[in-house]
Amino acid sequence: MSVLSTTAPNPLSRPLILGSTSRYRRELLGRLGVPFDVVSPQVDEIPRTGETPAALALRLAIAKARDVAMRHPQAVVIGSDQVADLHGEPLGKPGTHERAVAQLQRMRGQTVVFQTALAVVCLETGFEQCELAAVRVVFRDLSDSEIENYLHAEQPYDCAGSAKSEGLGIALLERIDNDDPTALVGLPLIRTCRMIRAAGVQLL
Repeated sequence: MSVLSTTAPNPLSRPLILGSTSRYRRELLGRLGVPFDVVSPQVDEIPRTGETPAALALRLAIAKARDVAMRHPQAVVIGSDQVADLHGEPLGKPGTHERAVAQLQRMRGQTVVFQTALAVVCLETGFEQCELAAVRVVFRDLSDSEIENYLHAEQPYDCAGSAKSEGLGIALLERIDNDDPTALVGLPLIRTCRMIRAAGVQLL
């Protein structure tokens, strides 16, 4: 599957690949207006025993980037992963309405750290960088009816933490603390721009 911008490729710039099936990351990377392809990584995402949410996100981001880079060694490959961290416990994508209800009930009135990891790899040049963008989110003390109304309205079952901050999910929150506004959505673009420039992708 490929996603291409309308911007003509720069011959001096390395090809760019997003190693992710996330529609949210595709949309975010598309904002930069540079051509890129999308390749699905083949990575086991099961957490390891005793693995912290931050360690899990970093391990999966680099694993995704390396997996795709092995098939496209000349390209600059972006890998990313996000894990919701509730007092050290990883919360993944709920997948179902019932699990989403349970997640939001546990998170109401709590501070949740969304650990968003970013990795950039180019095998041909030996480039590899990985960073973590942690976003602290304070949830309102939500009522059960607010949780049900939100989930029926937005159905965020493919989102870590069961909420879309870029949509109605913002109404669930008291505060967001971070240094990269797009990190909570799934791809920290400030870090992404810095890392892919360093890897050989020309943006401007």
